[in-house]
Amino acid sequence: MPTHSPNDPVNVKTPQPGYEASDVSATGIAVFLASLLAFIVVFFVFCFGMGKVINNQLVKRDGPPNKWNNLQYGSHEVPKNMASNPAMEQQQLQQMTQRFPTPRLETDDGNQDLADLHEREALLLDHYSWIDRGQGKIRIPVERAMELIAQHGLPVVTNAQPGQPTAPTYGETPEGASMEAGGNGIILPPVPLTNGFAPTGYEQELAITRKAPEVAEAGDKHP
Repeated sequence: MPTHSPNDPVNVKTPQPGYEASDVSATGIAVFLASLLAFIVVFFVFCFGMGKVINNQLVKRDGPPNKWNNLQYGSHEVPKNMASNPAMEQQQLQQMTQRFPTPRLETDDGNQDLADLHEREALLLDHYSWIDRGQGKIRIPVERAMELIAQHGLPVVTNAQPGQPTAPTYGETPEGASMEAGGNGIILPPVPLTNGFAPTGYEQELAITRKAPEVAEAGDKHP
């Protein structure tokens, strides 16, 4: 038995037709886009103003820009065709550092300066040099001076004033010294605690670098 009537209504409206009955609201979209654009503009203005305030505070703290800190504030002129050239920036920084007044900070913690000082002192300690050419006074190496003292002993002060300390005479043995075998009275001074400057780590690496070509050359000559 059929369940439908042959005269079912055709044009009867249902509560839910199954599709959108109206178009999307263009007003809502326009309001959203306008609000987003306004937010972006306000945020940009806020960031720009905040940057100006921070820069003004830095200028007040550090003083007005001058030729020593103009790179920090970006007031220097850079060629348009080399705006992001690292070589140009390094050259400008080098020119600024050359004009900067002394004293300047060390770039290598003074390692090279200390090595140069030790080399100059080593020349005086390990080689012969003139003290006064007119009087015939020369400076002798430390090792040679130690040998001479060990051979001839220490000098004797003969005209010392009472109460003044004097050097030990021949035959006396100061504390820490020793007599030569045979008891001939020649004083052997104590061994020194150091033989010069202790090389730094930088100087040791520099010495290894300098000796590397010599070792390689010696290996080539004597395979």
